[in-house]
Amino acid sequence: MARNKPYGGTNLAAFITMRITELRPRKSQAEIASEAGFANANMLSMLKSGTTKLALDRVANLAKALEVDPARLFQMALLQSGHETTRPVITAVFGTIVTRNEVGWLEAIREASGDTDPALTARARASIFGTFGK
Repeated sequence: MARNKPYGGTNLAAFITMRITELRPRKSQAEIASEAGFANANMLSMLKSGTTKLALDRVANLAKALEVDPARLFQMALLQSGHETTRPVITAVFGTIVTRNEVGWLEAIREASGDTDPALTARARASIFGTFGK
C-alpha cells in the first residue's frame, strides 16, 4: 500500500466504490456524500481510494446514504487499521455483529427447528456450504 493511501485495498474501500457505482443510475456521488452528512463530496473519493478511513461515528449516516446494512459497514470500518483494540471490546460487550440478512437466516433456522437451538452438525454445515456452491 502506498504511504499516502494507508487504507487502500481494504474491503471497505472496495465496498464503497462498488455501492457508489451501483447507485449511480439513481444518485450521484455528491448526493450520497450530502446524504451521509459529509460537507465535502471529496470525502467519498478519499474513502474509495484509501486515503482516509471511515470514522465509526459516520457509519450509520453513510450506510443510510449507500442503502446498505449499517452493521455490515461497521464491521468493515472496524477492520481498517487503527481499530485493533476497539473490535475485541465491541465483540466482548455486544457479541458478534450480525447484519439484517444474517438475522433473517437465524430466524429461519429457529423457525425450521421449532426454536430448539440446534447445534451446527457436520451435515448442517455441509448443507449451508452446498447452498453457496462450496
